[in-house]
Amino acid sequence: MDYTIGEVAQLASISERTLRYYDELGLVCPKRDRGQLYRLYSKEDLKRLQTVLFYRELDFDLATIKAIMEDPGFSTLQALEDQRKRLLARRNRLESLLRTLETTIAEQRGERTMTDKERFEGLKRNLIEENEKKFGKEIRARYGEETVAKSNAQMMGMDEKTYNEMNELGVRLLEKLVEAEKTGDVYSPLAREVAMMHKQWLAYTWPSYNKEAHANLVRIYVDDERFNAYYLGKAAFLRDAVLACLNEE
Repeated sequence: MDYTIGEVAQLASISERTLRYYDELGLVCPKRDRGQLYRLYSKEDLKRLQTVLFYRELDFDLATIKAIMEDPGFSTLQALEDQRKRLLARRNRLESLLRTLETTIAEQRGERTMTDKERFEGLKRNLIEENEKKFGKEIRARYGEETVAKSNAQMMGMDEKTYNEMNELGVRLLEKLVEAEKTGDVYSPLAREVAMMHKQWLAYTWPSYNKEAHANLVRIYVDDERFNAYYLGKAAFLRDAVLACLNEE
């Protein structure tokens, strides 16, 4: 049985415009009727659309989805299993946040007292999951599973004071980076201060500090637009400031 574009739009709760766009991109390309006027979606097209929509739900951009699904080694079953794993991780993160929120509400009502660990466990887990979603693949490829696991464990083990210190330092680092970048001088005392602040910030989640790893990390910042966006478009200045500082040590 084939479906018209209107029927598929209703089944999947998406617009016909979106389906046309997916066709133009080569993501889901249904056959046409004999007059080449109407798109007709087969059962296999619906399965492919489902896979695309699962990836979209996980915040994958369309270019990445297309690259994944056009890979010669692509397997629908493996893709679904990977999506299930990611959705379970998201559910666990949301459940953790919800538990923290409910406990906080109970404390505000005078029904119980929260421990410092309870107060920040959900937030820390959420931060880890967000980092995993954005950068996990690249960081694991560069530093390995064991290093990432140790870093995440160090984050989860933080007490309230340390967690707040890390976040406050991160804010000051960005403010100082903006100020230093205006000078255009990566060898200035201000640029060196930024580099040292970045080193200090990394120490909160790195089990041990390594100059080479620090240098490699700031190079990644420049190559990846997501990191550059986090550093307010100033990743290149941060990289050069850190490398200049490391060369002086």
